[in-house]
Amino acid sequence: KANIREMIANGAVVIDVRSPQEFKGGNFRGSKNIPLDRIEAEASKIKALKKPVVVCCASGMRSSQAKSILQRHGIVVENGGGWTSL
Repeated sequence: KANIREMIANGAVVIDVRSPQEFKGGNFRGSKNIPLDRIEAEASKIKALKKPVVVCCASGMRSSQAKSILQRHGIVVENGGGWTSL
């Protein structure tokens, strides 16, 4: 987790891959909500940000899938796990 905190402190983009309803119920300050089912479609936009990415969700399961998808697109990404632990 120290590496993830450091990434965020250095300007990494935090992407919450939960549903918009879940995101509205609470989220990590400054995070962007891109649901898991949209990650593939948004990958080129995410890559264009030219920043490292930290993905999070409720438990770490969906963010693990999102990490794999983004890595296939050549994006530097870490799984932050559950958003409440960020």
